Amino acid sequence: MNNQELQKLTESIAINEFNQPFQHQAFFNNRLRTTGGRYMLESHHIEINPKQYETYGKQALIDIIKHELCHYFLHIEGKGYQHKDQDFKLLAEKVKAPRFCQPIKSYQSRVKYEYQCLSCQTTFQRIRSVNIEKMRCGKCGGRLKLLRQLR
Repeated sequence: MNNQELQKLTESIAINEFNQPFQHQAFFNNRLRTTGGRYMLESHHIEINPKQYETYGKQALIDIIKHELCHYFLHIEGKGYQHKDQDFKLLAEKVKAPRFCQPIKSYQSRVKYEYQCLSCQTTFQRIRSVNIEKMRCGKCGGRLKLLRQLR
């Protein structure tokens, strides 16, 4: 799918699901890594992560477009467009737009650090390193130590 096809799909979803026209641009952005898409507040454009389409197919793409169109229409109407807002929650439920998209890489495959509590021996896997001088065990409050750095 190219940007023109994405634009047409977005416009048709806007008319069919929201009964309003989408009057800005929707396009793929290869630089998106951790999100399925995003709505740009200043330009009103929608950017979509092409890896979501490549990995999960057209239905995942449609779900992401619905989600971003919820932000788009609510923002333009001056209503609550953020995830926490009741307006957003109600509109997303109405059009069956999911709150989150599926991750392209699992958390397990992204883990780089493994920590262990010195008191209860619980192990924790993290993508980012944590400051073991400040952070404590979530179970017992004990001190942590770095077991290993995986990558």
